[in-house]
Parts: sequence; C-alpha cells; structure tokens
Amino acid sequence: MELNARIPDGPIEQKWDKARFEMKLVNPANKRKYTVIVVGSGLAGGAAAASLSELGYNVVCFCYQDSPRRAHSIAAQGGINAAKNYHNDGDSVFRLFYDTIKGGDFRAREGNVYRLAQNSLNIIDQAVAQGVPFAREYSGLLDNRSFGGAQVSRTFYARGQTGQQLLLGCYQALEKEVAKGGVTMIARTDMIDLIVINGRARGIVVRDQMTGEVRAHVADAVILCTGGYGNVFYLSTNAKGCNTTAIWRAYKKGAAFGNPCFTQIHPTCIPVHGEYQSKLTLMSESLRNDGRVWVPKKKEDRGKRPNDIAEQDRDYYLERKYPSFGNLSPRDIASRAAKQVCDEGRGVGEGGRGVYLDFRDGNLFEMYERITAEDPYEVPMRIYPAVHYTMGGLWVDYQLMSTIPGLFVGGEANFSDHGANRLGASALMQGLSDGYFILPNTIGNYFGTTKLEPLSGDSPDVIDAVAAGAARVDRLLSIKGKRSVASFHRELGAIMWEKCGMARNRQDLTDALQEIPALREEFWRNVMIPGQNTTLNQTLEHALRVADFMELAELMCRDALHRDESCGGHFREEFQTEDGEALRDDEHFAYVAAWEYTGDNSEPRLHREPLQFEYVHLQQRSYK
Repeated sequence: MELNARIPDGPIEQKWDKARFEMKLVNPANKRKYTVIVVGSGLAGGAAAASLSELGYNVVCFCYQDSPRRAHSIAAQGGINAAKNYHNDGDSVFRLFYDTIKGGDFRAREGNVYRLAQNSLNIIDQAVAQGVPFAREYSGLLDNRSFGGAQVSRTFYARGQTGQQLLLGCYQALEKEVAKGGVTMIARTDMIDLIVINGRARGIVVRDQMTGEVRAHVADAVILCTGGYGNVFYLSTNAKGCNTTAIWRAYKKGAAFGNPCFTQIHPTCIPVHGEYQSKLTLMSESLRNDGRVWVPKKKEDRGKRPNDIAEQDRDYYLERKYPSFGNLSPRDIASRAAKQVCDEGRGVGEGGRGVYLDFRDGNLFEMYERITAEDPYEVPMRIYPAVHYTMGGLWVDYQLMSTIPGLFVGGEANFSDHGANRLGASALMQGLSDGYFILPNTIGNYFGTTKLEPLSGDSPDVIDAVAAGAARVDRLLSIKGKRSVASFHRELGAIMWEKCGMARNRQDLTDALQEIPALREEFWRNVMIPGQNTTLNQTLEHALRVADFMELAELMCRDALHRDESCGGHFREEFQTEDGEALRDDEHFAYVAAWEYTGDNSEPRLHREPLQFEYVHLQQRSYK
C-alpha cells in the first residue's frame, strides 16, 4: 500500500487553485455517461449528490433514514466557522488555518487545512444564496459569535439550529435534482459491503430495511459520506443509528484507516443519569462560551445547592488555568480539565461526574429543563464530557480519494482536516467544503484520467458480493443465542470509555485488547436476534452495526497503544507535562497512522504518512 497524499507544490495559498487547474475535465456531454453512488445524505453527502447532479452526472444517493432531512447533521447546533472577518477583530484565512492546525495539536496536513479555510468564505455565500436564515445584527449584516479554540468571532449561526438550517438548504438543492431526474434517492437502506473489481470501487451491496432484500448497485465511482463512529462507545451524542459499517467494510476491502484512536470528547453534555440510558444529550458549545464553568473549591461543598455556595468558594477552573482563552479553550482541553476536577472529588451531581455551567449572565435552551426538571435560569446546568466526534476515518489524499481508486470519502467519514482534535463549528464547515467545492472537482479528474470497463449487475464479481452480504445476514440470524444486541453494545462501550476514552494508558489498552476479542467471540456465539430478514427488523440492523463496532474497537485500541504520546483527544497518561497538559512527541509521531487490513486472523499493518509543517511551526500547544 502506497500513501501518496498528492498535495500540490507551490505556495500554500495557491495549492488548491493549482490543483484545480491541473485536473482533467470531463466534457459536459460525457458526464451523462457516468454514474456516481453517494452513501449518506447529510451535509457532505447531500451537497456532493446535488452538486454532481447539477454538473450533469447520474447520481444514486442512499441513506438509512426515511428521509435525507433526518441526517445527523441537524444535530450540529452551535454554528459554522468562516474567516469573513465581519467583526474586524483580526480574523483571516491564515488565522483560521493556524487555529485549526494548532487546535488539532499539529496532527493534520497543512495543505488540506488551508484549503478548508479558503473554502469557508464560499460556504457562507452558498448558504445565504440558499436562504439559510443566519442570525443578523441590527444593521442587517450577518452576525458572528465566539467558539472554543479561537479569540476572534468567526462562527455564523442560526439560533441553536445551525445544522438543521444548513441541511434544509442542502436538502432543497438535493430535492431539486431528484425532481429533475439527476439524483435517484433511495432511503431506508443500509450499505453492508463495498464492491471492488480490478482494484477499483465499482459499487455497493445494500440491505433494504423494509424487505430484507440484499442487492447490488454498480457505478463508476463511490463516495462515502456516512459520518463518524462515536457510537462504538455506546453512550455518545450521536443519533442511535450512526454507525461505522460503510467505512469499516471499505477498510476490509483495502481502504486504509487513518488515526482511528483520535476521538473527541465534548465538554458540555448532560451527565449520565441512569444505567440503561441509551444516548447522551449535547448542550451547544456556544453555551459554554456564553457562560462560566465552575466547581466548588472544597470537596465538602459538592453536596450543597449551587446557589448556596458563595462566590469566593467557587473554582472557575478554566479561567484559572487558561486565562487567555478561559471558557473558550478547545474541547479536548476543557474536557480533560473537567475530568481532573471531578477526579479530585469536587465533581457535582449523581456520582460526582459533573461540573456547573452558570448562566446568570447568559441564555440557553428549554431542552435542559425538559430533560433534568431544573430551571437553568435559577440553578446552574450540570455538564460532563461525552463522546461527540471522531477525527479518525478512512485515509484520503488531497483529492479525497482513499487507497482504493474510485472510492472517495467526505465529511466526518474521512480523517483529513482536524488532526487530533476538532475545533467547535468546524464539522459543518468541512462537510460542506467537501461536498460543494472539493468532490465535484476531484471526481471529474478521476473520470478524466481513468479508463473504466463496462460493468453490469449480473457480473460474477457482483453476484459473489451479494451472496457474501446475504450470507453474513443469515449467519447472524442463525445464532439464536441468549444475550441481546444492546447488552453486547453496552458492554463494548463500557470497555472503550474506561480504557480508550478521555484518558488512556498502556495497561488499560493492553487489557482492552484482550477483553474485546473475547466479547466479540461471545457475540458471534450467543447474540439473540428475534424475527426474520423478510420485514423491518431493527434488532438485525443493530446487530450488523455492532458486529463492525466490535472489530473497529480493537483497531482503535491498537492505534492508541502504538502512539506513545499525548496529542489532542488522544491523552496517554504516561505522556503529560508537569502541569498535566498533553505532551507530544514530534520526533517519533508527527505522522498520520494509516492501518491496512491484512485478514481477520492477523494484525493490521501500519503505514505512516509524515506530516510536514512549513507555515505553522511545531510548538507546545498553549491556551494560557
């Protein structure tokens, strides 16, 4: 396996323009001859499907929801970054680039990140043209607010519904193309495998959720925009349907998996409140920026009502530890700081796993009161970190193509732009950058430089792929064990949270690499899946996804164990500074870890893509 990032040479501000000029173009009349499969219809997938159809390609778009409007992109509440500098407070494309590289703890490619910062300007214009109702100042100009990891106001927002409003703009562009006939939209469908023929991605195997039918769809290229894999932890802020199957199946067909251990813990979630809770609820990071985070200074005060704790007895620990950024410190730093004060015994709420988020001088949602039955205008919110986003994903080059030619990956499903930690309000930015502005260019270059053989659905390779997918479904149904799918998923999540979560160490990771295979063996021997494969069977859907989480979890722990350093969301307890900050090892680990599948019964092979820093110099990350 060769890792060729294909980053153009020349000054960084000219790389993307140079790359686009050098890309091969496809005659408009010839675009109608190509079919592109897009898996996922959130912001990245929906934007890519709509844009490719507008260019003239035939697009088939799949989602597991009943409608593209239910994509998890709607859950991104707080905003979307762009270097417009409307506040005239010192922002620029280069500063957004710098903040993103620094926020990712110097584990991202400079070329990709600078392009993202450039495209941010166009994204806002695109969204406004689509009618996205961004907040505006009294003068009518678009408003901005501050977000973690930056000292400028660059986050555009639409109340607490930014993701939903951006998705509605993307959705109407997608539905316009559906009505025109350029996009065929297929909902309630799970991708269960990738079809690779002669070394190229040529289609997917899917399972119809309503009928259980396993069938193939062939195309000239495949784009995966299926989001992240945070639900490997069971409890996360992700929708329950979010899964890893599409990218994991691609990994097992030859696509390298980049930095799987880089997972983000979000600092402002409602704490766990029950043993059988199924997911966690995120309070937008914009609230953290408007409020003040604190815990009691004394352990004996943790049981008091918060309003009975005097001001001088409160520890505003983020403001104390990071005076320059305070409550605007990045998510990984804010999460670890919360864990530290709770580990000291000063956490609040049930189990002492919470900190206060005070809004005496701010505003917030009614959602918190509905969930907790407490009025945050009267009593500070209780929050605690939770799994939120995954920076790891399929390895892609500068053109967003994986190590399988013809397989492209966009949005959170790839590893490309965030390094070891994502700054708040950058997920929406990356998804739309990939979908609207990058993939429409790079797909054309692939077609313009590749001679593709005709392929039909009755090809022997396609028939074999469908048979293998159906056999996997049948194998799960034939087990007829005694344990529920959810119990396996919950146990896997507990292992991952305790041993590969906010803090990791060699012993815990070594133990996890023993426990996960044992749990996986029991899963394939003792899982209980009621019902059949001839009608809607959500337990079967869940089992197919958990089977892949079981394998991914092992790779995540292996990646975390090999990386003997702390960086961003990967915090190894053995590698920290005297004051408890992440201690990177740039001499030995300034690279992308790209893992190659070598078989179910053999260890994956590690490949390294060195990271070069020409425009942002490596330094100890500091927000003090």
